[in-house]
Amino acid sequence: MNNRFKKILLLIVDIAILYGALYLTLIIRSLSIPEYNYVSIHLVPFSILFIFWLFVFYLSEMYNLNYAINNRKFYYLTLRSFLICGLFSAVFFYVTPNILIEPKTNLILFIIIYGILFFSWRNIFNWLLKDYIPKEQIAIIGYNKQVEQIIVEFKEIANLGFEIKFIYLVNEDIKKIEESISGIDCYDSSSNLVVLAKKNHITNIILATDPSNSEKLSSILIKCLPLKINFFSLHHFYENVTGKVPVDIINTTWFLENLTEGNKKIYDSFKRIFDVIVSLIILGISFPFWIIIGIIIKLESKGKILFTQTRIGKNDEHFVIYKFRTMHNGYDFSPTEKDDIRITCFGSFLRKTRIDETPQVINILKGEMSFIGPRPERPELVKVLETQIPYYNERMLIKPGITGWDQTSSEYHSSSYKDTLEKLQYDLYYIKKRSIFLDLNIFLKTINTILSRRGR
Repeated sequence: MNNRFKKILLLIVDIAILYGALYLTLIIRSLSIPEYNYVSIHLVPFSILFIFWLFVFYLSEMYNLNYAINNRKFYYLTLRSFLICGLFSAVFFYVTPNILIEPKTNLILFIIIYGILFFSWRNIFNWLLKDYIPKEQIAIIGYNKQVEQIIVEFKEIANLGFEIKFIYLVNEDIKKIEESISGIDCYDSSSNLVVLAKKNHITNIILATDPSNSEKLSSILIKCLPLKINFFSLHHFYENVTGKVPVDIINTTWFLENLTEGNKKIYDSFKRIFDVIVSLIILGISFPFWIIIGIIIKLESKGKILFTQTRIGKNDEHFVIYKFRTMHNGYDFSPTEKDDIRITCFGSFLRKTRIDETPQVINILKGEMSFIGPRPERPELVKVLETQIPYYNERMLIKPGITGWDQTSSEYHSSSYKDTLEKLQYDLYYIKKRSIFLDLNIFLKTINTILSRRGR
């Protein structure tokens, strides 16, 4: 069962439970099987609410298999979603008094019934997924840091539906094996890979080493073809599991094959039209509030209202970025850290709600930025990072954005080397995979980030 099917299954059953809970509510209210007319007058208003409920569930990552597990994070997200949906539903019925139903008792009863059914279903789903639904059996050829990271991902999130059965060590370097793979069998190249694959019912083989570098390995892998096993390169599998591009194991050929900008012309034209239209709408609506925001900024701390700084955009072009100032005047404007004392009280609010980014619509209208893309960095920082991190300059192939794939990854990345490498891997994934659908996904996740007030 692949992950896309699991998500579709979660959605379909959630929809079925919504309508099932409504029907049970009407049965309990009427103490009998309700008549068709009684059911039908509830269907339209509640269907409108159900669309909103499912939208909130999506924003709250309820269909993200990383979170759709029975832990504290899942229960927090669920309870928050139910609270938002319940309040919205109450307001909906209050502002539409012409609906020919009495929703108060029905709504409370429906939320209780749906909550019981929803939690029961999700617990059953996770129980089946963990212990009974067959997983994809994986063998890995070779070992490196990316293999180690994938193993950690699988251990933390059982719902991904993969099980690593063994690692086949091509170079026989046992010293590379870390504690993270304890519990996973390891075999050297003297072992019969075909026999091991049959014994462990392997469905996928992940190539962490290039078989073309070894005639012996190539011959062994070809003998596995009759077993109808799927073969994946490590970087391809790593991208699908983590949503990042493994910079350490790709080369120039990967960039030439995957970052072909010629087939993105229609998408880029559509995105530019969208950027201009939405920027004009946001500017028209928000500009009157800029005066109020400016007054509060000036009252709290001395200094300019707008923060300006030179950044690097597409094709290494320099431009000046505009943001509302969120720091006390007199401090340097190096990257912020958690609980940074330089940030003002009102500035903290502006950052968490992303309102401080609003003036960047000017940059978008000027064609220097887009709504979605890698975050623009300072020239002096880029100059250093280009010498430290391979392929760092390739993130400037497209326009920088106000939000992006990295910002919606649920990870906070500082300016350290390790975190900058992580950001680059997310950025390269976006550049490769960018599409209208992925942009919509990022947009919706950004809304969730704003509502959760997780910005910094």
